Amino acid sequence: MNKNIEIIGANEHNLKNVSVTIPRDSLTVISGLSGSGKSSLAFDTLYSEGQRRYVESLSSYARQFLGLREKPDVQSIEGLSPAISIEQKTTGHNPRSTVATITEIHDYLRLLYSSIGIPHCYSCGKILQSQTVQEICDKLMDFSDGTKFQLLAPAVLGKKGEHREVFEELRKEGFLRVLVDDTSFLLDESVSLEKNRKHSIFVVIDRLVVKEGVARRLTDSLETALSLSCNNSVYIDFPTDDRSRMVFSEKLACPDCSVSFESIEPRNFSFNSPFGACPKCNGLGRIMEVDPSLVVPRDTVSLSRGAIDPWRGAKKHTLWSRRLLKRLCTVFDIDMTVPWKELSKKEQELILFGNKGREVPLKGHRKPYEGVVPNLLRRYKETESEFIRSWIESYMSSKTCPTCQGKRLSKESLSVFVGGIDIGTLSSYTIRRVKEFFTTLELSPKEEHISRQILREIHSRLDFLLNVGLEYLSLNRMAQTLSGGEAQRIRLATQIGSRLTGVTYILDEPSIGLHPRDNSKLLATLFALRDLGNTLIVIEHDQETLERADWLIDIGPRAGIHGGEVVAAGTPSTVMTVEASLTGAYLSGKRAISLPVTRRSFSDKKLTVYGAQGNNLKHITASFPLGVLTCVTGISGSGKSTLVNQTLYPLLAREVSKAKVTPLSYERIEGVEHIDKVIDIDQSPIGRTPRSNPATYTKIFDYIRDLFAQLPESKMRGFTKGRFSFNVKGGRCEACKGDGVMRIEMNFLPDVFVECEVCHGKRYNRETLMVQYKGKSIADVLEMTVEEALSFFEAQPLIYRRLEVLERVGLGYIHLGQPATTLSGGEAQRIKLAAELTKVSTGKTLYILDEPTTGLHFEDIRLLLAVLQALVEKGNTVIIIEHNLDVIKCADHIIDIGPEGGEKGGSIVCSGTPEDIAACAESATGAYLAPLL
Repeated sequence: MNKNIEIIGANEHNLKNVSVTIPRDSLTVISGLSGSGKSSLAFDTLYSEGQRRYVESLSSYARQFLGLREKPDVQSIEGLSPAISIEQKTTGHNPRSTVATITEIHDYLRLLYSSIGIPHCYSCGKILQSQTVQEICDKLMDFSDGTKFQLLAPAVLGKKGEHREVFEELRKEGFLRVLVDDTSFLLDESVSLEKNRKHSIFVVIDRLVVKEGVARRLTDSLETALSLSCNNSVYIDFPTDDRSRMVFSEKLACPDCSVSFESIEPRNFSFNSPFGACPKCNGLGRIMEVDPSLVVPRDTVSLSRGAIDPWRGAKKHTLWSRRLLKRLCTVFDIDMTVPWKELSKKEQELILFGNKGREVPLKGHRKPYEGVVPNLLRRYKETESEFIRSWIESYMSSKTCPTCQGKRLSKESLSVFVGGIDIGTLSSYTIRRVKEFFTTLELSPKEEHISRQILREIHSRLDFLLNVGLEYLSLNRMAQTLSGGEAQRIRLATQIGSRLTGVTYILDEPSIGLHPRDNSKLLATLFALRDLGNTLIVIEHDQETLERADWLIDIGPRAGIHGGEVVAAGTPSTVMTVEASLTGAYLSGKRAISLPVTRRSFSDKKLTVYGAQGNNLKHITASFPLGVLTCVTGISGSGKSTLVNQTLYPLLAREVSKAKVTPLSYERIEGVEHIDKVIDIDQSPIGRTPRSNPATYTKIFDYIRDLFAQLPESKMRGFTKGRFSFNVKGGRCEACKGDGVMRIEMNFLPDVFVECEVCHGKRYNRETLMVQYKGKSIADVLEMTVEEALSFFEAQPLIYRRLEVLERVGLGYIHLGQPATTLSGGEAQRIKLAAELTKVSTGKTLYILDEPTTGLHFEDIRLLLAVLQALVEKGNTVIIIEHNLDVIKCADHIIDIGPEGGEKGGSIVCSGTPEDIAACAESATGAYLAPLL
């Protein structure tokens, strides 16, 4: 077998006939500027070819069910073993997917609870046990000889009525005696019961004395009692001593509460199955409810001026609703001219939730006033219009299900305990706490024997998750709320658990979202995977990972058309000596991101959030100074995103932008009057279709279309701006609908995309392409890089200024018409940043960024910092959630949250300048920041 993977002549995307050797059974890191060609080499060439070869080995029938790939543009690849990619992406948007389901821990928990779980009555809490007739008989025969007891079968339990038919039926069957409400009666007597009282009737089946030879008679009597019983139970009474009545059940049933369970199976603990899911929320743990705070978003507005937001406007139903509201206020003497907040709580509730008693007449009709909230809920359930449903949803928010309290399962499933804890509660624990629970769990020898194999699998998966630094995640954490890095590390932990060998693993920045303190854990995991006999190829920018790699490949020298070459390849120390390598220069210290000359001082103007207590936050008060660059730091899972993304941003979006969003729990906020705009710049795609591109997103294309529409050729032909859009009829090529390519489905072979024969990939029809500016058509302009377009549109200030911003954020290499689906998260975030930078700034804007350094090389980070500092220089405020020490050391102010992740986090450890944080002994961030200062 080859000791190396040999890639010869790779030309995928911007790669320039790249030939490189990658040692097998080693950790190889590929680095380089964003857009230099790292993913093109690792994923689009190496992984694509590995997948293609594997799929081609299968039958044609099997191939039609698999995601197939085209052959990459490479001359040859030798020594390639089966490849598994673990990419930087979220795990999907399915709300039923959780950390426990992804890692299969939930499957093993279901098996554990169905095997050794102890069911309890959800009403009274008693343990439910089922026993066979033989087991009941043996238990009774264990009493001392001479013990007298009578066998009772419940015929009626707590039901109203005279029950004459019951007595008549028992007489016919030959029974002699009954206990009615604990009073003994002979059945040949006349028993008269009160009709409107609840009664319990027990039939005396037999009276027995424990002695040798009575077992057969006892067995027969037990079978008779169970056949007659109304709840599958038999009662044992001791009339001659003080023992309490005993109950035995053939099924899992509570004799006191009429609660019974079917046999317990794994499906009873699945929230994706109707046998286990909570009937109220269908296993989602949350329900959509109309939110009064969204119905009345501005409490300073009066009813007459439209405080009730859904009842504003001139639509027919809103006019009718307002007339009804006006009549209600007249009947109940409610002042419609005072602000909403000045109305009494009783008046507010009457308007929102209706009046079920007194009727409000309108136009001769007398009907109860329904209330805004019930009205919206009723219409939401009744409507068949997606538009109306979507509109009403804008006034709804997701709330914890009141029936299952967010545990997703039915009350029966949540009444089964292992170690005194139900499966829903256990799933709400963090991974660290679940590990502690199972480590200290005490089981009987029988339970231990049954669960040994299940527990081994659970411990194994928990250990892997702990090893990749995810101990702060709870098992019921929804997959859609995980960051790209967290999702990738979960998949990495799952792969380690599979114990495969001889595999090529290709990873995309697994250190995303990981605090420097936890990097060593991640590296230990990667080395463990390598030591099993696997080849690891990792795209990474983290300095520690680069320095500890077995082999380092630097792609460059720059990005886009200026990249696509192997600048250096070898051990990290070898790469450091290569003059042309930017990565080597930063690793050796020849280049570095310098500290700012001075830290900005800040005035008394600040945003202060009081009493933030969402998720794991411990009722904290956080102050964000305005006009400076603030970094929010801390261990993964400490509460940074909860504070900034889920509390501060939605709070400001609601107050400043009037957005219909609900922040997590807080008490109050001060300082909102100092900002006039809040912008969240995240790493979500700028579009989900190939039609979206940098030019359309940044609005550059609007100005380019304006320019083409103003050309003499366009005016002569009567072409307007719309003529130059590839999204609408008129100017686009109708054969490919403006896509430039035609898709041909090939069933069990990959779909083939061929260039449109009519427009030859230009997207536009012949007449549109005849209009040219400086010898270039609109299609030629879309093919230009930002760098090329800068010189081309030098005389067009509106276009030039926007292109210059894209160049400034380090995106000079991307094509104006590059499909949004081909952009990385870091590129998408910088395009959004560029779009914001082109807008006129008031100097009172707050920008929020979540790990903007994802996917960025040291050199890219230097450019990004320059842009962010320029924003702050204009008087704006920038708040960044970040782990990258180069960004943290350049901040003016830091809020460090911790001290740990999950339950042990959620507090402000310290705040101040980077120097203050470095001096704080309790700060994990400070310990890593100190050497850089």
